[in-house]
Amino acid sequence: MDPPGDDIEFDFFEDEPQTTEAQAPPRVRIPGRGPGGSRRRPGVRRPAGPPRGLTPFLRLLAVIAVAIAVFVFFGLVLQSCASTSKHDEYSSYVSKVSTIARSSANDGTDVASTLTTPGAKFADLVTKLDGIAEQERQNVSAAERLDAPGPLRPENQQLIEALQLRVLGTQGLADAFQAASASKTSDASVLAAQGQRLEASDVVWDDLFLAPAKSEMQARGVSGVAPPESHYVSSLALYTSSSMTLLLQRLRGSTTSNGTPTGLHGTNVGGVKAQPSGTTLSTTTDLNQITATPNLGFDVTVHDGGNFQQVGIKVTLTIQRVPASGQAIVKTQTIPVINPGQDVVVHFQKVEVGALIAEKANLTVDVAPVPGEVDRSNNTATYPVIFSLG
Repeated sequence: MDPPGDDIEFDFFEDEPQTTEAQAPPRVRIPGRGPGGSRRRPGVRRPAGPPRGLTPFLRLLAVIAVAIAVFVFFGLVLQSCASTSKHDEYSSYVSKVSTIARSSANDGTDVASTLTTPGAKFADLVTKLDGIAEQERQNVSAAERLDAPGPLRPENQQLIEALQLRVLGTQGLADAFQAASASKTSDASVLAAQGQRLEASDVVWDDLFLAPAKSEMQARGVSGVAPPESHYVSSLALYTSSSMTLLLQRLRGSTTSNGTPTGLHGTNVGGVKAQPSGTTLSTTTDLNQITATPNLGFDVTVHDGGNFQQVGIKVTLTIQRVPASGQAIVKTQTIPVINPGQDVVVHFQKVEVGALIAEKANLTVDVAPVPGEVDRSNNTATYPVIFSLG
């Protein structure tokens, strides 16, 4: 027997590699699938359309266009809502300010009326002015409670300052009259100083609230909303030192203990002019020719010929056909205050005289007598007139 290992053969060389690759089996072409996954039948052509590579791009453009349109639409809606909300905020604020402005202006009118009330006494003025000052404090409180739009908060603070000046001035007048009632040597300049506070309140309102508030709203595109005016002082002449001196004189020295006026008192008609022509009327002319226009008016000058300040003087203009027939034209106005030697012009505007064209008439001016007036002969003047169309 051969040894066991003799049957093992060692092959040190690999078989020679094949010189050619095995041929892959031929591929079978599967017919293309049509829409919906169905196979395209041989001989049937696909409908004409954009290349398959362009379709997703067009779809993307459509989606982007829709997204942009939606974005713009909602942007405009939000902008419109914001604009409306802003307008409503400013409108609500201005409406509340207007209520305060009217109330305060009415208080200023009441102060002037109190100072020019015929026959008033110190106690009457003090009581009335104390009440007006309290009303102004309520206006201050209302202004402090306002929820002003952010950009108008500085202006709202100036509005409060103006109202506070009105409180100080009005209360100051009341206190000064209270002191004057107990002293015959009180200085009218104390009263005038309170009047200056009231005048300053109008300046603060106009220059530090009204004008800046208008500019701020214009800058922010808020239209159709106007901040209100509010004037506390209707006549600067009423609060001057000389006027207050005469007021004190009227309150304490123009009457006796039993209420009878002493000294020289009286007013008179100083003249009449037809406007807008400026024609001066004469009581001695046979007929004063007056052109009737839509703006026809008459300026009546009233003169204080006495030594005392007069207040609440009623002036009446009457035009009556000659001979008297039909209804007369009657206009009335009141002079708040007139000082000794002063001339005050009373304006009667837009006097309608159409029914008196080419008719003779009398134009009469009557100035009501003041307490203590003795000579009343010059309180009335009559002017013969005839009206014609221009």
